[in-house]
Amino acid sequence: MMEFKIVHVDETDSTNRWMKENGEGVMVVVADFQTAGKGCGSNTWESERGQNLLFSVLIHPQKVSARTQFIITQMVSVALCNTLQRYIPQTPEIKWPNDIYVGNKKICGVLIENRLEGRRIKDCIIGIGLDVNQTVFVSDAPNPVSIKQLTGRDTDRDELLAAFLDELQRAIENKGIHQAYMNRLYRREGLHPFEANGKRFMATVVGTTDDGRLMLQDANGIAHLYRFKEVVFVIEH
Repeated sequence: MMEFKIVHVDETDSTNRWMKENGEGVMVVVADFQTAGKGCGSNTWESERGQNLLFSVLIHPQKVSARTQFIITQMVSVALCNTLQRYIPQTPEIKWPNDIYVGNKKICGVLIENRLEGRRIKDCIIGIGLDVNQTVFVSDAPNPVSIKQLTGRDTDRDELLAAFLDELQRAIENKGIHQAYMNRLYRREGLHPFEANGKRFMATVVGTTDDGRLMLQDANGIAHLYRFKEVVFVIEH
């Protein structure tokens, strides 16, 4: 079992950056507010002060190589879904690679930054923004949703964090984590709109490869593989 040292800060620009500069051992930093919360690429993350769960986790995977680092994404995503399942009646799903969705709305974003030493992962910073008690979103984020919007009640953020750390431990020890990840993938059934190379098409999510590429099956039954940013999920709002 990992024993996490938990540090609370009132405000920081980014919990991932804070962790890079201050992290040691196995640690969690939680912020009430982020001035420059980041998602993947150039995406930003909106969060009302004191309403949501904004945190970064520092771990040191012992047996994960650079080539197999996608397994960390799978562990974190499954742990988040299993945590949310304790709190909401709906089924949370993983929008590849690691956004957590409820229906067509995003409840959680993840930014994982691995630091390498040779071919091994030296340490891993897992940044998570989870919408908990916020009910009004004012940014141009297209489709946010919170636990409170889904349940009508407030959730204790410290309790929620403890539940996630418990589920993360279980996910790390889960030998069937790849299948658990596949079972949670968003758009596994039916044909849905996607876009690649400027062209829109209909497809179903089949699964992922070991190195994290997404496999889609188009309307003609032909399978295609995509790396991150090579394909867009078209979501109607």
